[in-house]
Amino acid sequence: MAIVLYALTALLYCGLAFHGWATRNPQLAAAGAAGAGVGGTTATVLLQGGGGTRGEGRPAWWHVLMLAALASHGLLLHETIFPADRMMFGFAFALSAMLWLGVGIYWIESFFFSLAGLGLIVFPVALLASLIPLAFPGAQILGYAAAPLFKLHFVIANVAYGLFTLAAFHAFLMLLAERRLHGFNRSPQAGAGAAPAQWVGRWLDLLPPLLTLEKLLFRLIGAGFVLLTLTILSGLLFSEQLFGRAFRLDHKTVFALLSWLMFAGILAGRSFYGWRGRTALRWVIASFGILLLAYVGSRFVIEVILHRF
Repeated sequence: MAIVLYALTALLYCGLAFHGWATRNPQLAAAGAAGAGVGGTTATVLLQGGGGTRGEGRPAWWHVLMLAALASHGLLLHETIFPADRMMFGFAFALSAMLWLGVGIYWIESFFFSLAGLGLIVFPVALLASLIPLAFPGAQILGYAAAPLFKLHFVIANVAYGLFTLAAFHAFLMLLAERRLHGFNRSPQAGAGAAPAQWVGRWLDLLPPLLTLEKLLFRLIGAGFVLLTLTILSGLLFSEQLFGRAFRLDHKTVFALLSWLMFAGILAGRSFYGWRGRTALRWVIASFGILLLAYVGSRFVIEVILHRF
């Protein structure tokens, strides 16, 4: 059953990724026509958006395929993480779950915003993430998986990871768009690298305007921060229930608290000091990296490098 789900999930993600890349040329041509002028015109496209702020206008079959991919990936996670009456989990399963939730949030966003450029990255990464457990099957058997508080903690934590994962994708693309925008103040592209640079630029034009992306980014971070707070609180309660103490100073706890403080600082800086642009985006990516170390990174070291399960 699991092998069939692995194959089906990979096939569906491949289909979505192939469709995105196969249909990019008309989209890029439209974006190029919208921003085909000199630097000032294209900079306006980046700020006001070549792709618009409404939904992508995808055909109905694309949404059905998306729903099928999410259902297949979700069932795969359930079958591999919860075999029989046990729970198996490790860094590979955590990555797979993060990207599954990230794709789900992207699908919801696609009804309201034109995010075709983001999909060109999300689907190939989700494809790889869904197959990672095949290469790294080492997992931790959790005997306390049946505890209701742990199930709540597990669900909240993974949704928070999914929100921050998509926020990191947003921040990465916004950094590229910011770099391109500031590049128009310099000399225009020339030489052998002009064509690839123009292609990347038109690909970025498929995204909504930077101001819209910025609002989306901080909404994702705000929702993720609330869930991360609940994750830490429920983790403290669960730790007290299992081990008789609410606080265990380990790598996961340290990195989780550090990432919480960093995201809190980003939201506070945004609210009180108007943080935006490259500084805020770099802090978002750095905070997400710290959050990854909280579980995925520490489990990777333990399972793959130290071979301890």
